[in-house]
Amino acid sequence: MPDQPQTGYFDRRRSRSYDQRARRTLGGLYRRVAADVASLAPPDAVVLDIGTGPGQLPREIAARRADVVLGGVDLSADMVDIANAAVGSLSSRITYQVADVAALPHPDDSVDLVVSTLSMHEWPDRRRAVAELGRVLRPGGVLLVYDFRFARFEPEAFTGFADVRRVPVRPGCWPVALFSRVVASAR
Repeated sequence: MPDQPQTGYFDRRRSRSYDQRARRTLGGLYRRVAADVASLAPPDAVVLDIGTGPGQLPREIAARRADVVLGGVDLSADMVDIANAAVGSLSSRITYQVADVAALPHPDDSVDLVVSTLSMHEWPDRRRAVAELGRVLRPGGVLLVYDFRFARFEPEAFTGFADVRRVPVRPGCWPVALFSRVVASAR
């Protein structure tokens, strides 16, 4: 098979399918995360969404906070294409890029809040990924990582952060807490 560019697990067909399923099943989680981000982001914040997929979360955050500038990165070029196609009138406030969590195309200390939903369990090297998130966060910046409650959590990966805690999350009317949130502050 000839070499092909890395687009992650999600090709165009799977990306579209994920976008449709996520709209139906993850709306409550995205609303919960967007509310958390809206309450924690400082005025005029730069917010970066890791593993943005089809870009639903940044659009939800933008609807809540007109002052923030949002970016989303995803390993899948097809996911980023879907996100860019849906950004519409928010294109002056939201940008999407193909990037790996372990090698972000952002300068040091350039982001006020980093958020990720349902991607940490896919990061092959969590320590390297978390170190990269710490690199782009400004001192005192906030890291919010939401994932499945049963996903492996490695506290030692967060050694560069302060006040690291993991708490269960039950969005909306979900009967049980299927998710958890890691909250940490950049040093």
